[in-house]
Amino acid sequence: MREKKVLVTRKIPEEGINRLKEHFNVEVNELDRAYTYEELKEKVKGKDGVLCLLSDKIDGEIMDVEDRVKIFANYAVGYDNMDVEAAKARNIYLSNTPGVLTDATADIAWALLFATARRVVEGDKYIREGKFLGWYPTLLLGRDISGKTIGIIGAGRIGRAVALRAMAFNMKILYYNRSRKEKFEKEIGAEYVTLEELLGRSDYVTIHTPLTKETIHMISHKEFEMMKDTAILINTSRGPVVDEKALVMALKKKKIWGAGLDVYENEPKVEEELMDLQNVVLCPHLGSATDETRIKMSIMAADNIIAALNGEVPPNCISL
Repeated sequence: MREKKVLVTRKIPEEGINRLKEHFNVEVNELDRAYTYEELKEKVKGKDGVLCLLSDKIDGEIMDVEDRVKIFANYAVGYDNMDVEAAKARNIYLSNTPGVLTDATADIAWALLFATARRVVEGDKYIREGKFLGWYPTLLLGRDISGKTIGIIGAGRIGRAVALRAMAFNMKILYYNRSRKEKFEKEIGAEYVTLEELLGRSDYVTIHTPLTKETIHMISHKEFEMMKDTAILINTSRGPVVDEKALVMALKKKKIWGAGLDVYENEPKVEEELMDLQNVVLCPHLGSATDETRIKMSIMAADNIIAALNGEVPPNCISL
């Protein structure tokens, strides 16, 4: 029997790679960068399965390179890099890694919220530049968090985890979602509101919605006009949900107080003017970046491939 071959498009924790090697011949991208689209097309040839990243565009053209490929397994919970309809038409499995990164992503949202509200990054820089000469009453004043109102856009796993943490700070919790979630309301004590009401009432707005045609630039000029001038925006979902040029304008004109970002509209490129603003905290897509979470993701992605290449439906299939 021919040994099946699997491509891993970027180095991931060894636990997942070793799991694959128990079953298949595995090729791992040894470059310190993602494959280009043309490189990916070449590498897919002769493979039965592909473990890929959000940075890999998995469209019909890629799927047609090799008719042996049974699965493209995303090393991520999101899958806006994948053409689900193209996969269905070709009877190819697509999968993701839901659940395991919920807490890590909720934690980074809170890290950004705290860092922005309490000006942690500015404070660190202030110390390192030798400017700290002692305490004084108006040094780097930030915003209170406890007892304030947080508005959560998207009440899925991560949005719920963010809300649970907000309860510990005695915050008023508002949420906006495509559909009302009464269980979420009962568990959390959250209030279901329109997007407009959420933006107008919230001291903190945090985004946890998937990227779809409907959510591209969900937050743009009009939405920033609705927000309090003391509000802080947090985005750990997908960059294009926020219009970055509109965000720059809102921050420069003090339409909002600050922002904390882990994702970017044209990632890895960041809107140049954001780099010069002190009222925004920037992280390099660290949402799931803990040892424990990334290991779990690698194992889950590997298990999806193992199932598919053994003739089973992957446990986290998104293309049925």
